Amino acid sequence: MSGHSKWSTIKHKKAAADAKRGAAWTKLIKEITVAARTGGGDASGNPRLRKAIDDAKAANMPKDNIDRAIKKGTGELEGVSYEEGTFEGYGPGGAAVYVEYVTDNRNRATSAIRSIFTKCNGSLGKDGCVAYLFSKRALFVFSKSGVDENTLMETALDAGAQDVKDAGDTFEVVGETAAYQQLKDAFDAKSLAYEAGDITMIPANTVKLEGKNAELTLRLVEQLEDNEDVQHVYSNFDIDPALIEQFAS
Repeated sequence: MSGHSKWSTIKHKKAAADAKRGAAWTKLIKEITVAARTGGGDASGNPRLRKAIDDAKAANMPKDNIDRAIKKGTGELEGVSYEEGTFEGYGPGGAAVYVEYVTDNRNRATSAIRSIFTKCNGSLGKDGCVAYLFSKRALFVFSKSGVDENTLMETALDAGAQDVKDAGDTFEVVGETAAYQQLKDAFDAKSLAYEAGDITMIPANTVKLEGKNAELTLRLVEQLEDNEDVQHVYSNFDIDPALIEQFAS
């Protein structure tokens, strides 16, 4: 999963950079609003909302913006009605692509996402065509040069991690989604700095891609992630980390 993890790490860094310019705020506000609508406005009893708020704070979003988004989700303030859902398909070379969206206009979202798949030689499929290939999990990625393996292993397992994997130049800590906040709190308490930490969709297997198919798949995923209605994109591609780094630079 090295190529997949490399992309996750780069996305994490890119999101931080975008957030500083305010480019990520719209998506964060959507997530807060939907999380509050579906699970209530009390973050202590709504893990999805708590994570969304933490992400917003990390993006330097003012508290007033966060509070308004929560109140729009709970109905205390009038706001846009958002619909969430998924699109599934394949990229060039056969890698599965799973897209989560939140939109106020499904027709617009469908048209835009279909166009991106087509332009990058991919294809949209039917609901369920690739979802079975992924499992939603908490994932933290640590650089080997930045942590002590024994400390990381002990902390992760004590906090409820399912596994700690050696992934080349990184360690990957995997846990159930419900353990995300507990793992994050444990790592923060021990000052164990991670390169990426999120609730993500982990593929059961990967598809090795090279050359043009690899480049087009990275372009497909990047363009989907840049779309205003797309919240998250997941894929089971396995691409040389050097190419990923080159593509992202």
